[in-house]
Amino acid sequence: GEQLLCEASTVLKYVQEDSCQRGIYGKLVCTDFKIAFLGDDESALDNDETQFKNKVIGENDITLHCVDQIYGVFDEKKKTLFGQLKKYPEKLIIHCKDLRVFHFCLRYTKEEEVKRIVSGIIHHTQAPKLLKRLFLFSYAAAAAQNHTATDPRNHTVMFDTLKDWCWELERTKGSVKYKAVSVNEGYKVCERLPAYFVVPTPLPEEDVSRFQGHGIPLWCWSCHNGCALLKMSPLPKKEQDDGISQVQKSFLDGIYKTIHRPPYEIVKTEDLSSSFLSLQDIQTAYFKFKQLFLIDNSTEFWDTDIKWFSLLESSSWLDIIRRCLKKAIEITECLEAQNVNVLLLEENASDLCCLLSSLVQVMMDPHCRTRIGFQSLVQKEWIMGGHSFLDRCNHLRQSDKEEVPVFLLFLDCVWQLVHQHPPAFDFTETYLTVLSDSLYIPIFSTFFFNSPHQKDNVGRESQDAQSKPLNLLAVWDWSVQFEPKAQMLLKNPLYVEKPKLDKGQRKGMRFKGPQGQGGRFPSWFSLFPASWTRTALSSTTAWPEHQRQLSLPLTQSKSSPKRGFFREETDHLIKNLLGKRISKLINSSDELQDNFREFYDSWHSKPTDYHGLLLPHIEGPEIKVWAQRYLRWIPEAQILGGGRAATMNKLLEMMEEVERLQEKIDARPHSREAFPTEAPSLVRSSARLSSLFPFALLQRHPSKPVLPTSGWKALGDEEDLAKREDEFVDLGDV
Repeated sequence: GEQLLCEASTVLKYVQEDSCQRGIYGKLVCTDFKIAFLGDDESALDNDETQFKNKVIGENDITLHCVDQIYGVFDEKKKTLFGQLKKYPEKLIIHCKDLRVFHFCLRYTKEEEVKRIVSGIIHHTQAPKLLKRLFLFSYAAAAAQNHTATDPRNHTVMFDTLKDWCWELERTKGSVKYKAVSVNEGYKVCERLPAYFVVPTPLPEEDVSRFQGHGIPLWCWSCHNGCALLKMSPLPKKEQDDGISQVQKSFLDGIYKTIHRPPYEIVKTEDLSSSFLSLQDIQTAYFKFKQLFLIDNSTEFWDTDIKWFSLLESSSWLDIIRRCLKKAIEITECLEAQNVNVLLLEENASDLCCLLSSLVQVMMDPHCRTRIGFQSLVQKEWIMGGHSFLDRCNHLRQSDKEEVPVFLLFLDCVWQLVHQHPPAFDFTETYLTVLSDSLYIPIFSTFFFNSPHQKDNVGRESQDAQSKPLNLLAVWDWSVQFEPKAQMLLKNPLYVEKPKLDKGQRKGMRFKGPQGQGGRFPSWFSLFPASWTRTALSSTTAWPEHQRQLSLPLTQSKSSPKRGFFREETDHLIKNLLGKRISKLINSSDELQDNFREFYDSWHSKPTDYHGLLLPHIEGPEIKVWAQRYLRWIPEAQILGGGRAATMNKLLEMMEEVERLQEKIDARPHSREAFPTEAPSLVRSSARLSSLFPFALLQRHPSKPVLPTSGWKALGDEEDLAKREDEFVDLGDV
């Protein structure tokens, strides 16, 4: 369904390396789906590398929805491009929402082609669009004609049927106090709500339709102790001004009596609209934060390094993440320790309600930490919960709307948990990164509508009178984007699966992590020294002095010198040595309120149960920058042959070797079923890995290095690295 709109030949795409500017010539094209650069002499990649590529979006492809800002260079001056141009630039710079930066030189391109391609790109990425013109409808129509078979559900619960909601009620044991209703079937009551949802059992269904779903407590999730997390959209203020406040008051009194009487008992209300973050806070913080990673050249990178801490702190993005995690812990404490129901209040209940209810479930429900469970959670709380993806991502480029990355904030919060407790999650940070990228790929319908009603309504309008309804693709079928080998990177090989209890074991035994040997780590995992497993499960990189500090320091006085952490190795070492001792002294009652400080400290003082409650550390430097997502396109920020990727690769190789030896000892060939003979290593040589793998494989040709030349000279060529890999990826010494 893709159509070519405009193109230009003899375009030079720059490859940034040190202060030099080199590149490759090719054709720059713009279609109704993407901007693409087609190199004249693109060398073929080996099988290892091509299997890690996205099948839909190539490394030189930018979907139209992924374009953030377009700049032109006129006489060495950089200017923002928009609208009709009187003069056309000699160089085009495109900043992407996934933080890639592309540089195209147009000096050698014909003038007419420059006008067409620049005007075309500006128009098709910045002009307001109609919803029914989204590319996903063209793609779905073409897929239907070509009979392309996909599995949109992929075992993910979509929550688009009454049966799905009943299943979730049974799974969480909430069916005694709550019921799934179909009163909104066909969206007769409210277009904002899904067709099916769950409400308290005593609530009459006619009450749901009384104020179009406003003022109704909607069920999110039930805790093991019977308490529940609820959300509610308050009654519209304009109706309160119309003189019917008494009717509303009696209506709300009835609702509150319903949810306060047995078996519901106590309900704590959290008004997020007045006592928590605003959407403006999130928008402003992320705008400042992303500027730190939209780097045009090496010089700009080193300039930001000198004032890295002040820029990171002034963005407030890490502080917003901390506040979200802190609020989620407060809600968790109410449910888990105080045994009270929690009702979240927010206008339309579709932004911060989605974020916090999802975070609480990830912390409290181990099912939500599996990939299928997490995808089902996103479907339930975000897609069916009516989060306005179309508006919040501003996919239609409406002038009165600006991007507010609420869902990206949620993914960043989840990443903090994955980063701190890797064995508790069935998925990896790579999974979260590609999920964030999928926000801007318009062949999937998941993140391109404001509500289920809008999706169903526009889908019906877009189909021909005689054709079948369009089968809009869901993002959860990962085979559309990745080959099977690449999909292995989405699954955590060190995930601690839930143990199957022997008959003699007590049901309430506390499960310990890999050190406690309670999970379904291989039985031979205990053969590894504890230091190895701790290293593999932590996020420590092989050379911390080469990596930009990813969290704010413990203290930051105004008089402290501004120094870049690439250049100040001693400071980093001191902070590593002292951080654990003094971090608890830095954030006192201001950081965590007294009413749940005991709950928080008590949980962190015990061994981690990876299939129970999971709380993040939220003290100062524990909240970090999601390096893989934000730094992956910056060569200077990568560690050659090191980082988590190399550590994990080495551990997997050793796991395989130990398994082979165990098989020889036991002489049980059937054990190969659980651990295949084929090596699970990421690539054959960890010397070829970058710390930000799989998004930055090192190129094989020394004529086109990805890292600065100085880095290559210091570390040696690839053959030397392969010989030395055992030295610098020694897990016991990291």
